[in-house]
Amino acid sequence: MTTTLTHIGGPTVLIEVDGWRLLTDPTFDPPGKRYAFGWGTSSVKVAGPAVAVAGLPPIDAVLLTHDHHGDNLDTAGRALLAGVPEVVTTVAGARRLGTGRGLAPWATTRLDKPGLPPLEITATPARHGPPLSRPITGEVAGFALHTSTGVVWVSGDTVLYPGVREVASRLDVDVALLHLGGVRFPVSGPLRYTMTGAQAVELTALLKPRVAVPVHYEGWQHFREGRPGVEAALANATADVRDRFRWLEPGVPTAV
Repeated sequence: MTTTLTHIGGPTVLIEVDGWRLLTDPTFDPPGKRYAFGWGTSSVKVAGPAVAVAGLPPIDAVLLTHDHHGDNLDTAGRALLAGVPEVVTTVAGARRLGTGRGLAPWATTRLDKPGLPPLEITATPARHGPPLSRPITGEVAGFALHTSTGVVWVSGDTVLYPGVREVASRLDVDVALLHLGGVRFPVSGPLRYTMTGAQAVELTALLKPRVAVPVHYEGWQHFREGRPGVEAALANATADVRDRFRWLEPGVPTAV
């Protein structure tokens, strides 16, 4: 079986694999709204979703890397959660939402549904900023889906640090969805809060996934490195790394 991905916008991707339909970080608000992220940081959404909520197929589960930033869970996305059978998120996120399965790093849960093979999901480490920033930026997780075709890994909003590098040593990743964008804010100067293209190249060289898919690199003002920046980094990468990258056309289901 193949894995089919539909990039809806930002971090929001519909993953269809082994009969399961999973949605990452639902963001369906229209553009124009400013989202406050705390500690003097905020951003305006500048692009809407390529697929409306009404255009989604039935969703079996939401993979929510974190609930407390509007560019990963906005108003429309939060409303969507009520109609989804399962939400897998962080321990802190499940507590705030009052629902869902909260996983600590490297904890695993299993989804069951009649007529489908069981799906194991493992939470992976993520750090949404520089060292010591976790108390400020909050708890974030990545997710590894153990499918019949291999591991589909969602990095979550994170910088490249030892916890993320550990994924390469513990998992054999087939498809990697990499949250990029090189996020920075005026209040914190040069500090980065998500991976840059150069870090994506370094991580892909470690992971060696069959396919690496950039997501969450545009659509909000706080991104400092869009597709051109990632492509500039890829231009300096080895051919082996370049050949693994796949750009998705928003709204178009793509077999990978």
